[in-house]
Amino acid sequence: MKTVTLYTTDTCPYCFRAKSLLARQGIETREINVQYEPGKLQEMLTRSGRRSVPQIFIDDTHIGGFDELAKLDRQGALQSMLA
Repeated sequence: MKTVTLYTTDTCPYCFRAKSLLARQGIETREINVQYEPGKLQEMLTRSGRRSVPQIFIDDTHIGGFDELAKLDRQGALQSMLA
């Protein structure tokens, strides 16, 4: 299975939703909390071009935030992207 990376913060409700959606499906994630890891906010900005969290990647493919993740899940495309 591919690596799912989430850039998050402790106070973001959409981060919790994204982690919950992925956990319900048994998808393991690599979480990077930009509040506590120096330089990771800049890394997220460089990779995604966005400042908001969560920012979600499947390997090197930028998915977007929670809304885009949920849309992929509803369409049934999330599992195929992970295969």
